[in-house]
Amino acid sequence: MSIDLVEWLNLALRWLHITAGIAWIGSSFYFVWLDNHLKPLKQGEASGELWSVHGGGFYHKQKHQVAPAEMPQDLHWFKWEAYVTWLSGFSLLVLIYYWGANNYLLDPTKVDISSGQAIAIALASIVVAWFFYEALCQSPLGQEQKVFGTIWFLFLLAAAAGLDHLFSSKAAYIHIGAMAGTVMAANVFVVIIPNQRNVVADLIAGDTPDPKLGKQAKQRSVHNNYMTLPVLFIMISQHHPMTYGADRPWLVLGLLALLGVAIRHAFNLRHRGRVPEPLYLLIVILALSAVTYISLERDGRRSSSTTSGSAPLTYASVAPIIEKHCASCHSANPTDPAFPEPAVGLRLDTLEHVHRSASLIDQRAVKTNSMPLGNATGMTQEERDLLGRWIANGANP
Repeated sequence: MSIDLVEWLNLALRWLHITAGIAWIGSSFYFVWLDNHLKPLKQGEASGELWSVHGGGFYHKQKHQVAPAEMPQDLHWFKWEAYVTWLSGFSLLVLIYYWGANNYLLDPTKVDISSGQAIAIALASIVVAWFFYEALCQSPLGQEQKVFGTIWFLFLLAAAAGLDHLFSSKAAYIHIGAMAGTVMAANVFVVIIPNQRNVVADLIAGDTPDPKLGKQAKQRSVHNNYMTLPVLFIMISQHHPMTYGADRPWLVLGLLALLGVAIRHAFNLRHRGRVPEPLYLLIVILALSAVTYISLERDGRRSSSTTSGSAPLTYASVAPIIEKHCASCHSANPTDPAFPEPAVGLRLDTLEHVHRSASLIDQRAVKTNSMPLGNATGMTQEERDLLGRWIANGANP
């Protein structure tokens, strides 16, 4: 009996990452919702309260803007959800993109760098993102939410374009997610929790807590709230090559990230009792822009691949392409050491298998450049066009 420890570790980390992420995002969404639904108290020291019902019981929540007069005996801290999400996510990044750099991180058709150099650049991008974000928060621009958000978005968009010139597009996407996710977790670890601890320490000492501590923590919490949907999109985009496989994947990322921010803002406004009709229009425009851009680009590729030649094609015309660029990972006995079994359970080592999966090949190797992974085998555009013509003509045997 043989056990593939790497695959089981991959599964365990993904499961943990998703579970912790659900807990973190759920608590973040809930507390923003709670803040937006608080009603002023007619009397008492709390700044707001809310009655709610859930699971057959009634709940009464009160918020103290700075701190209560006395320290409660039992106080729950929301922190481990964020820490475990980041630790599990970074572990996955190391396991998949750094340990398997040749397959997932590098794209030899873009730049000729070693896996060590690529990993160093990737790690540096995450660190630089945090310091840039922190400097921006500490600057006067950090108090202007719209200006701050615009600068931070443009920074990440520029980083996405830059990383896409160095790494595989899939890796570039995931590193933008890692940059934003690291900032979110660092906000909790460096600012939110320490500030809350200082408030608790002041209460225990009988001192009046500094209101700036709560204000600063609230600022970072709001930033995290708006980054959540773009980061979630990046996580699921790994299963949708039409996004990162576009000719300008950074543009698709920018459009869909803005869509996520707009959706989050719409929810926040609705929670405050406002109806943001203009924002709904913006959401529709952003969604249609992303879909239209990807569709037009895909149509252009299809036209190019189907008109680049007129001679009839048979499987014999494309079999060498399949064998060179696909079968090493997708066969009964893969020759790529990264895959002891057919990658994602897909076999492309016979005509029957290839014909059955023609639409999938068309989507991932012709309409997008997401396959082969990192284009490690150096598949050319001419080969993609030839494969596209064969599929478009019915994948004839």
